[in-house]
Amino acid sequence: METRRVTVAIIGGGVSGLSVAHWLNKQQVDVVVLEKEPEVGGTMKTIRENGFLVETGPNNALETTPLFRELMTDCALQEEFTYTSPAGENRYILRDGRLIALPLNAPAFITSRLFSASAKLRLLKEPFIGRAEREESVAEFVVRRLGREFLDYAVDPFVAGIFAGQPEALSVRAAFPRLYALEEKYGGLVKGMIGGRRERKQRAEKAKDRAESFSFLNGMQTLPLALARDLRSRVLTDAEVKDIRPENRRGGRTENGDTGRFIVEYTCAGRPAAIGADCVVVSIPAHAASPIVRPLSVNASTILDSIRYSPVASIFLGFRAEDVHRSLAGFGFLVPSRERRKILGCLWSSSLFLNRAPDGAAALTTFVGGGRQPELVDLGEDALCDLALSEVKNIMQIEGKHVYLRLTRWRNAIPQYELGHLDKIGALSRLEGEYPGLFFCSNFKGGISVGDCVKSARETTDRVLQSLKESSVHIN
Repeated sequence: METRRVTVAIIGGGVSGLSVAHWLNKQQVDVVVLEKEPEVGGTMKTIRENGFLVETGPNNALETTPLFRELMTDCALQEEFTYTSPAGENRYILRDGRLIALPLNAPAFITSRLFSASAKLRLLKEPFIGRAEREESVAEFVVRRLGREFLDYAVDPFVAGIFAGQPEALSVRAAFPRLYALEEKYGGLVKGMIGGRRERKQRAEKAKDRAESFSFLNGMQTLPLALARDLRSRVLTDAEVKDIRPENRRGGRTENGDTGRFIVEYTCAGRPAAIGADCVVVSIPAHAASPIVRPLSVNASTILDSIRYSPVASIFLGFRAEDVHRSLAGFGFLVPSRERRKILGCLWSSSLFLNRAPDGAAALTTFVGGGRQPELVDLGEDALCDLALSEVKNIMQIEGKHVYLRLTRWRNAIPQYELGHLDKIGALSRLEGEYPGLFFCSNFKGGISVGDCVKSARETTDRVLQSLKESSVHIN
């Protein structure tokens, strides 16, 4: 089998892998992206059908880093870029069966019915609470610093909305490092918010609670498709990687007689092929990466297998606007565990961005499952859709039959940064040290948001370039 030679092979055509490829290509590095699916984007897929625009994965991103603007400029996407409507600032939490607005400022917090008077007074203790002496879950951290009610009606639904996870299982240090850093660096959340705001301003970054939400006129997949378009033949789809091994273990000669540090074996449209590469960037989910890296390290493969993912079903619903008997001026709502409902929350998709529903219709995206109720994702299609319809129609006062429905299941949707997660990432970093030129760049490390993935991709790009420089690999 003939082995093609490249400088960097990237496994995975999601936003992380494509961003690394984009920045390396700008530096004239010979790069190839191997994507298993027929189309790039990973979970970031957009479908247009019957006048509705359906996001099967991320519905939007937060502009937390200036790197987004750099990518928009490079890919000529300025005209496609769009922020959420002003109404998107309004977010709701379900409490006692009613949707209550999340307070956006101090006066609104004081008068809000979302939290009791005792919960509000409890906040006065926060600046005087000491630091933790061990790794804590998100739930332990919040109860210790803010009290139980803030866990139940602020943090628990927020964790369900971001991670589709449970605050009792997630590590605050791993899942919310900036929150953890406020205590570590400043001694408290209130003090840290003041000091952290100054530091973010110096870095030209925004806190996630202050960053604006954005998408594209034709959906989130616009970004990976544009990155792939610019990379042209450097992106191979229908290319499923089988394993990565050191080039000196079994053969692996290139066309001109040289060998790369790694041999990447894959099938492209069903035919076996191989690439010799000086560097390999692994940008796929942990469970998919596990068998691929096993020839390098059984321990690393085992660690990757141990990173749990929450299952999520998203049910996109279209209704006649006249059948929705409440205002949709908002982002949507989240459901706390204490409400004992069968959904995690609902985005009011057609209120957030233009071009999401035909005239006279409303589009909603409902989420089911997660770490809270994973078994619901395995329900039959009719039962799962009926469940979502029943909950949404009851909570939002919707009458009449839906005019459109589309179900998407992700049985491995979002990596869970559970207690001990950073130890696992540290072990993977040691494997990178044992195999110079091997890099992990996926949302199981460095953060799960689109912004986190883009920042991680830039950091990985810099590390790859440094590795090539140290090994004296020629860059065109």
